[in-house]
Amino acid sequence: MIRLNQVKLPLDHSEDALQQFVLDKLNISEQQLVDIHVFKRGYDARKRNVITLIYTLDVTLQNVDEAAILSALEKDQNIRVSPDTDYKYVTQAPADLNERPIVIGMGPCGLFVGLILAQMGFKPIILERGKSVHERAKDTFRFWRTSELNTESNVQFGEGGAGTFSDGKLYSQVKDPGFLGLKVKQEFVAAGAPAEIIYVSKPHIGTYKLVTMVEKMRRKIIELGGEIRFETRVEEINVEGEGENRQVTGVTLNGGEVINSKHVTLAIGHSARDTVQMLHDKGVQLEAQSFSIGFRIEHKQEMIDKCRFGINAGHPILGAADYKLVHHCKNGRSVYSFCMCPGGVVVAATSEEHAVVTNGMSQYSRSERNANSAIVVGINPSDFDNDPLQGIELQRKLERNAYVMGGSNYDAPAQMVGDFLNAGQGKPFENVEPSYKPNVKMTDLSPALPDFAIDALREAIPAFAKKIRGFDSKDAMLTGVETRTSSPVQIKRGNDFQSLNTKGLYPGGEGAGYAGGILSAGIDGIKIAEAVALDMIKSIKA
Repeated sequence: MIRLNQVKLPLDHSEDALQQFVLDKLNISEQQLVDIHVFKRGYDARKRNVITLIYTLDVTLQNVDEAAILSALEKDQNIRVSPDTDYKYVTQAPADLNERPIVIGMGPCGLFVGLILAQMGFKPIILERGKSVHERAKDTFRFWRTSELNTESNVQFGEGGAGTFSDGKLYSQVKDPGFLGLKVKQEFVAAGAPAEIIYVSKPHIGTYKLVTMVEKMRRKIIELGGEIRFETRVEEINVEGEGENRQVTGVTLNGGEVINSKHVTLAIGHSARDTVQMLHDKGVQLEAQSFSIGFRIEHKQEMIDKCRFGINAGHPILGAADYKLVHHCKNGRSVYSFCMCPGGVVVAATSEEHAVVTNGMSQYSRSERNANSAIVVGINPSDFDNDPLQGIELQRKLERNAYVMGGSNYDAPAQMVGDFLNAGQGKPFENVEPSYKPNVKMTDLSPALPDFAIDALREAIPAFAKKIRGFDSKDAMLTGVETRTSSPVQIKRGNDFQSLNTKGLYPGGEGAGYAGGILSAGIDGIKIAEAVALDMIKSIKA
């Protein structure tokens, strides 16, 4: 096959435009063209009234000398041999395998560690502190309706991880030369995701589809010999030896049961604070890392669509518009948009009692009236003397303060942007109705974050309005607080994916500081599964 990159066509091009482009570009006849496969489709909306679609195509030919075509077009950097994108398993488990790998956590990282290990025949044991995704969804929606929080079954904890109650975004900026991201998306499609996620440049799935997909993937793991235990919290990682000889031997569960294994994956997510404390107490090497804090901002989705797409707003190929913004402030801080949810809602995302945390969520249709995004300020390890646990304490302090500001009933503190920018008091909302559930309390948000963060946000919001007109509209809505953009802790690992000071322990995903979203966490999970499998084979041969 031949790959054509950077194929640019108008937004409303004709059905045969792709075929005609290929015929002209490769100088071939219609009879020589067998198939055109769209590997990727994106768009260029910099000129919002003249939007261009950008394709990557894989072309199958017949009765033609492909080498001659490539030679004739060798100066064109956008025409090359199509790469091999098929996933290839690194090994298969032997029939006499006498050890089962353990996976802690069943978010995107843990899910793919378990799935790939199961597909290679290693029969993993997956331990998830929360409930199955269906039961977890019941608990989560109950909390949003009634403020009854289950600290072990919520937006953060349970099958599917935090990404289940999000926009279901499946794009990432991580380098992926092995096309592992394609493997992640292919597994999602096999579990019921829309086929278009394979090729659109900014794919998303939405919460309701994710719930059913996760259930199907779980059944596949079990069919392949894997074991999954819900409502099973790991109380302790068991370690033997000292110094270079530290070795994981298994885990101790709530209730006292011990499961032995010399291969344990940590896919705990960014909110398992008690587990991080346990790892710190056990001497596992941790390091503070940067994270961010801020608010959720809401605008009318219609406004964002018009700002981004102009006369093309509402086009079915484009869908609801998103944005990505960054501003470097005078006080040295950076403010940026994060986890933008077109046509979505702001949701309650705490996993601890007497705390308020916000996040964003969308369904596949992205049809809600508001657009929302986190606008957050960077926090550096130097802000808390590089102590790996002080970042967690800062998050917890802000979340508990937000709980009090909201009325001590899990309502969130909120304020219109106009009042926030002018240091005014919280007034009743106007045009943009806040979507957060259970409810919001209109108040002054300036005590919700450190002064440097408030100053940075007040500088950044008007700056963002220069890129998206109306971003600083007085009736846009801010809801606080957004604190769990990423883990403030990194669990250090080497090139073999094992902890730097504890052999057999494989930290991965967002909670360990190696991913930032569903796709990158899934990719990391595949890499860990491969590393675990190869090490287990090596141990058997030794």
